[in-house]
Amino acid sequence: MKLFNLFGTRGKEEPVQSEEENNAEELKAYSGMRVEITTEDGRLLFVAKLMGLKGNQAELHQYSEIEIAQEEESIHVRIRGYSDHERKAVYLEGVITPKQKHIWQVDELTVVKIGNDRAFFRLTTDLDATATMFSGLEMGEKPCKLLNISVGGACIGSEYRYHKDDKFLLKVKLIEDRPVSAMFCQVIRIIEKEDEKFEYGCQFLELTEDDQEKITQNIFEVQRQRRKGVS
Repeated sequence: MKLFNLFGTRGKEEPVQSEEENNAEELKAYSGMRVEITTEDGRLLFVAKLMGLKGNQAELHQYSEIEIAQEEESIHVRIRGYSDHERKAVYLEGVITPKQKHIWQVDELTVVKIGNDRAFFRLTTDLDATATMFSGLEMGEKPCKLLNISVGGACIGSEYRYHKDDKFLLKVKLIEDRPVSAMFCQVIRIIEKEDEKFEYGCQFLELTEDDQEKITQNIFEVQRQRRKGVS
């Protein structure tokens, strides 16, 4: 009797998936995810839904109606989203080309990393704003500075003391010729600065799709004005 017969017949080996197949399998979980598309130098291009994933290809369906200059050439971009299933931020890269109005083809789509932050594009600002508390020691409207803003939240600077989980109404005019924006916020991070000042990382609460779209449009407009040299 041959030695291998003592142990029975060897089963078939499981096929080993290639790196490309693993990437394609991982991408399937992100179909339908809301994502932000930025250039390699960090400029926000548009917000979209990631659709039609096949291998390392997909489509981006723009949420924003803002017209983007659609070059004939392909653009290498960074794609950032948030997976509700995994409760993690997802960072991807790919090459986009215009397909039809508000739809872009994505090729060479690759998962770069998965992190614990919410992965929203942040626009750096230095704008006068107010924070209104409706209860507690700091109740009432207080001046503050809007230091940065994203679709998901903001960072403000203030000389007033707030605490984690405090909630307030943030009011700021992001663009001079547009109405004041008002966002309900909750403090999630506190940084103590010199001269008894504080920075507060806040998340927005109770935002509708329309609210998110307005914030996105304002971020686009501020970027556009900066590129044109408008203060």
